[in-house]
Amino acid sequence: MFRQHNFLTQTVIRMRGINVSEFGGPNVLKLVLNLPIPVPKSKQILVNVKAAGVNPVDTYIRQGNHSLSPILPYIPGKDGAGVVHQIGSDVKNFKEGDSVWFCGSVTGSYAEYCLCNEEDASLLPEKMTFNEGAMLGTPYLTASRALFQKAHVKEGMKVMVHGATGGVGTAAVQICQSLGIKVVATAGSVHGIDLLKSQAVDSIYNHNEEGYVEDIIKQEGHIDVILEMLANVNLSKDLSIIGAGGTIVIIGSRGPVTIVPRAIMSSECVVTGVMLFKSTDAEKKDNFSIVNKGIKDSWLKPVLWKTYDLEFAKDAHKEIIENNGARGQIILKIS
Repeated sequence: MFRQHNFLTQTVIRMRGINVSEFGGPNVLKLVLNLPIPVPKSKQILVNVKAAGVNPVDTYIRQGNHSLSPILPYIPGKDGAGVVHQIGSDVKNFKEGDSVWFCGSVTGSYAEYCLCNEEDASLLPEKMTFNEGAMLGTPYLTASRALFQKAHVKEGMKVMVHGATGGVGTAAVQICQSLGIKVVATAGSVHGIDLLKSQAVDSIYNHNEEGYVEDIIKQEGHIDVILEMLANVNLSKDLSIIGAGGTIVIIGSRGPVTIVPRAIMSSECVVTGVMLFKSTDAEKKDNFSIVNKGIKDSWLKPVLWKTYDLEFAKDAHKEIIENNGARGQIILKIS
């Protein structure tokens, strides 16, 4: 059962946005026109959004399955890229006309204009398109937080990404590869397997094939870290795979799970979770720095799966909810 939500994306004169409602019910995502352009406060920037990232967390919030509970109606979307249209009086790092990418929109990125706090945005290098910029925020910052601030990865470790073909998964693969860390990754379809091959992943398994867990245990030996994208399905499997003293980081889950606690005891592993918005200011700054360094060093290459026009945001959400096997990141084309 999904909680019925109505949430309104900001729109303005000459600006479009989305009125979004829950899946499976009588309501639909609705395009709305001619709402006022938001005005930036002292340390905020107003961005003319060119592309917005669509992430699983957007659907969790929409369903009411997230600790964030926006006041209804609200504007979905945290990630995007665009051009600074206006700055607040105390903004120091941006000027009007700057191209930026951001993560943590104040008013929602599924709209032609949105507000961001200055610290939640970064300049978009000329080498990157707005589409690529829209894919940076939640996926890469989450992967960075999971790997460095939760799992404390370092060279010589072996990392398994359980469900590696979505935005966070491909980001995690690239970050690990930049450090020379061996990656074990799973996908759920032939297309997903092909994507991981194109990413030069060391070891690839199909998590929809019977016996894949046993194959991983037999072939891979000690796994130091597992990044888990669907804990309600896979956590018990992770506990049988993780090496002694290893760390399982839960990035996504869509329901409850039953586990045998003795599996944690026997490996003395750590099971922890990630919520990007829980990052401290220092952690956020570190993660932005890692992403920007990846752009500069050219190992960071977002994988675009599908692009939807803004009015078809409901189809983008449906794609994520049905979970038939992601193959990169989904974005909305705004303007």
